[in-house]
Amino acid sequence: MKSAAGYILLAGMVLLLAAFFGYQSFFPREAIPYDDDQEGLKDQIVFKFSHVVAENTPKGLAAQRFAELVAEKSNGHIKIEVFPNGSLYSDIQEINALREGQVHFIAPSTSKLGMLSPQWGVLDLPFAFPSREAALEGLNGKIGQQLLRSLQGDGIKGLAHWPNGFKQITSNQGPIQKPGDLKGQSFRIMQSDVISAQFSRLKAKAVQDSFNSTYKLLEEGVVDGEENTISNIYSKKFYNLQKHMTISNHGYLGYAVMMSEKVWNEQTEETKKILLEAMEETTAWNSRMAFEMNEELLEKIRQNSSIQIYELSPEEKQEWQAKLDPVYEDFLQEIGKNLVEEMKELRVKYE
Repeated sequence: MKSAAGYILLAGMVLLLAAFFGYQSFFPREAIPYDDDQEGLKDQIVFKFSHVVAENTPKGLAAQRFAELVAEKSNGHIKIEVFPNGSLYSDIQEINALREGQVHFIAPSTSKLGMLSPQWGVLDLPFAFPSREAALEGLNGKIGQQLLRSLQGDGIKGLAHWPNGFKQITSNQGPIQKPGDLKGQSFRIMQSDVISAQFSRLKAKAVQDSFNSTYKLLEEGVVDGEENTISNIYSKKFYNLQKHMTISNHGYLGYAVMMSEKVWNEQTEETKKILLEAMEETTAWNSRMAFEMNEELLEKIRQNSSIQIYELSPEEKQEWQAKLDPVYEDFLQEIGKNLVEEMKELRVKYE
């Protein structure tokens, strides 16, 4: 009897479950309400823009402005997601990340691009640009365009040059006034043979490492100093770790904005048009803003820091220039004779 009762109970449960699922099929659950805020998002084009500096620097501000202009011109159809401070990739990793499609826009310092073409070393030559006017003419003219075209062989589309400004020298061993004052000191520099050669001529040790490693290198005393623009020295607070800074304007620091040619070719003509228009407007704005920003931040460092600041006189600058000018000949063949001669002519024009 117990066995028969068990069968009856089991059969009852089966009938109840069948009735329940049958009810569900005849009376389906209410559909999820439609959210019109999501309309069009499935068709939105999203690009990732990775860079390694702070948001309150010329490159950081330019990247954000570019994103805003693209969104405005596309009515939100195209979105640029900006990832600053090396939050995705370091300046050493980002070119490979672009090639592999992990990011869509990067703006590495031009010094990094020697790994793609030695021609980029022309922008690292010492005292190449005597003024901001010289820099803008060089970047927007034959020199700058030739450099952007050189990226095509690596499957990269060069879009623009974004200048930051001129490099200064900071150190805990100082003051630094004459070329010989660097002798025996160590400095973090970017990955550039041309820059390394300059420090070798000054009898200093050059330590090539990523930008985001600089603070730690200074803090731990691995290096005595570094070279950078005022905006980078300010935003990363290098001035808190250094006792001396020399306003030398001995080199140029800027960025090349680029994307993968494969990704570029996959876009519609309308998308390309919007990206190019936004890039052109951003570049014009950055060219005005960057140098002014460095001047303003220098005054903030003067007012809020105990770092000792020394500015080279015209005569002292000539002494530094004479000491470093042989680097032009050292890299004449590697960079290209015509390109080096064009840079020399530009420098003479603005001296």
